Amino acid sequence: MDRTDAPPRADDSAPPDPTEARELPPVPGWLDEPTGEQALAWAAARTDETVAAFTDDVDYLRLTQDLQEILDSPDRIPAVTEAAGMVYNFWTSPEHPRGVWRRTTWASYAAGAPSRPPRPDDASATEWEVLLDLDAERRRRGHDLAWAGAQVLQTGPLAGRRALVSLSDGGTDATTTQEFDLEERRFLGTAEGGFRKPLSKGTLTWGADGDTCLLSDDFGAGSLSPAGLPRQARRLRRGQAPRDAEVLITGAADAIVTRASCDAWGRTWLMSMDGMGDTRVWWLPDDAVVPVGEAEARQALAARDETVPAGAIRIEAPPSASVGVGRDWVTIQLREPWEVAGERYEAGMLLAAPLDQWLRGERDGLEVLFAPTSSSFLSAATWTRHHLVLTVLDDVAGRLEVCTPPSQREPEAGEHAVGRGGWHHHWIDLTGAAYRPSEAEVAAAPDPTELRPGRPLLEVSAQAVRQRDTDYLFISASGWTTPPTLTLARLTEAGEVTGMSVLRQAPARFDARGVRVSQHAAVSADGTRVPYFQIGRPRTGADAGEGGTAPGPTLLYGYGAFGTSQTPCYQPLTGKAWLERGGTYVVACTRGGGEYGPGWHLAGTGQGRRRVVEDFAAVARSLIDRGVTTAKQLVVHGASAGGLLAGEMLTCHPELIGGAIAEAPLLDLERYTRLLTGAMWRSEFGDPDNPDEWETMRSLSPFHALVPGREYPPLLLLTSTADDRVHPAHARAMAYRMRALGLAAGYVEQSEGGHAGTAVSAQRAATSALIHAFAWRAAAGEDVHPGSQ
Repeated sequence: MDRTDAPPRADDSAPPDPTEARELPPVPGWLDEPTGEQALAWAAARTDETVAAFTDDVDYLRLTQDLQEILDSPDRIPAVTEAAGMVYNFWTSPEHPRGVWRRTTWASYAAGAPSRPPRPDDASATEWEVLLDLDAERRRRGHDLAWAGAQVLQTGPLAGRRALVSLSDGGTDATTTQEFDLEERRFLGTAEGGFRKPLSKGTLTWGADGDTCLLSDDFGAGSLSPAGLPRQARRLRRGQAPRDAEVLITGAADAIVTRASCDAWGRTWLMSMDGMGDTRVWWLPDDAVVPVGEAEARQALAARDETVPAGAIRIEAPPSASVGVGRDWVTIQLREPWEVAGERYEAGMLLAAPLDQWLRGERDGLEVLFAPTSSSFLSAATWTRHHLVLTVLDDVAGRLEVCTPPSQREPEAGEHAVGRGGWHHHWIDLTGAAYRPSEAEVAAAPDPTELRPGRPLLEVSAQAVRQRDTDYLFISASGWTTPPTLTLARLTEAGEVTGMSVLRQAPARFDARGVRVSQHAAVSADGTRVPYFQIGRPRTGADAGEGGTAPGPTLLYGYGAFGTSQTPCYQPLTGKAWLERGGTYVVACTRGGGEYGPGWHLAGTGQGRRRVVEDFAAVARSLIDRGVTTAKQLVVHGASAGGLLAGEMLTCHPELIGGAIAEAPLLDLERYTRLLTGAMWRSEFGDPDNPDEWETMRSLSPFHALVPGREYPPLLLLTSTADDRVHPAHARAMAYRMRALGLAAGYVEQSEGGHAGTAVSAQRAATSALIHAFAWRAAAGEDVHPGSQ
């Protein structure tokens, strides 16, 4: 059965224009079947057509090879986590494209630092013990596998000897998790007491010791939310079947997801989420009486109401807030104003209180650890043994701040104690690691749109090495032209950094000589300042404008959703494929993202979604007005929610761009809540079942906003059959409709890779090469692919 762009709604007081609806070609329903025979045949044919347009291009083939060499380079930084005294890493290589999970000692990992001379017999100076070969495991099981993470046990007699390993079928969000014996290097079956979670979008994590696990799973009828996620969590003891486990929490029938977890200090926490930004958290005392068995579990699911054990204590906080716990403190990061104990706290603030007092109901001990300004907000926080380390964005450039609780130390003579409770604050200075324009560069090209010229632009992150009993930190730093550096730092009792040493430093992956990095601000339709980063070599020529540069190919990336910030980071593939060729790369920080805190995010949600599109269009106009590019030379790119943004630019502002690229895109705003996990995004993109909201949403929905007879720039759509987060039907239907209208719409569908779109480096290299080759052709006005059905 064919479906049109807008099926009639009995309750819709403002239906779409019926004339326009008839003019748009219908799309067959069989495209909704992810692995349907007809859908796969159609997808394969379109993919072959699209890729064939580039396979005779020598530059494209050479670029694919160059990008794969970058992805497989043996001198990349091995990202590590620490557990039970060992360092763990997952690593891919040409010999092991699916990857190996491995570990080494601290001494061996440190031996590979750039300051250490390599041993004659081993250039890397780090000796790894391979625990799991995913390529071999794939051959043994007979189907595609992708790594989804591991949790090494850190407490009890089995600490460092057991792990919970998660794998997916080709990169899907659904995973299997199974206990793994690190000494024997094998998975443990349930018959020998091993823990296991079958394929689902649930979780299996360690409890307070190695004899319990916390399981959220598909437990049968009524146990999944409208988004297809578990609404019940149980505590499973070794050798116990899930039907005999303790029932820790059951979410309401309309909840999005429910989970249980255990923190580094052995405390059990329960969480229920009714929607994005609507979460409740409870602490479950060890002596709390909890229901046990399948009968209790089924009764709780049938009740359709939220249930927790009687002894669980809810953490009082606004549902929109992010609650964290470290050591003996509770932190609350606000997304909206909150009044408590006669005090008003503003959105974006980070509050802290002693955990035991908060659990007892005492509300007069709140401390403001961070208060946002017009340019800065809190991006992340991590606890070490004695300190809380904050990652702060200041006009989208990162910095680190260490907060030390008052019980940790006494102020030194003459030192100012920040805050009522005496928390102390120290900044970690990493600005030397970033690109900083020279005084000559800043003076030579004055630009009124430039934002705070001359300052370093840096992305930083901090990760506690072992938060329960050390004050060591992994600190990562990179910039648009600065390769990443991984540093180990130790915090003193006072919260100052000491013993900072570089563990790994990645080499440059592309030629950045002459590349200038700058940050600018566009002005959106409502007068809001929208920042964006610009990276590229200044171009000169006959078309040079007042700034001394000539317009040229420009790739504009955007996301604009879920409070996700677009920060300065080293992108070797784009550097090699785009910047080396002479293109300019631009990243927009639109509303809907998190660059300026919760208000910035919320302004681009629901009915405010139009602001995201207006912000993106404002950046495009700014680039054109400044002479960086022309509309025909400007190509927009986005993935996931950014794919929606690219589609919105294509249909709302085709006059501003010369092409669009949408990866794993959400494009049908009418049906997205009924496809896979889309039900959990209503607060982000709006509720199409609400007639008033749909009236606004329809004009932004790329699948519905196409106008027959109107000219559009070429579009490249990329998706995966295995994407179980954003349904491939979004991209399939858009490509089908555009091609039926005679429009240029390339389409590539991978068989695996999940929402990421690729599962191995060869796929990722080919996909990235295709994206950049398409963008370059589109910017040059060249033919990019066939457009007929």
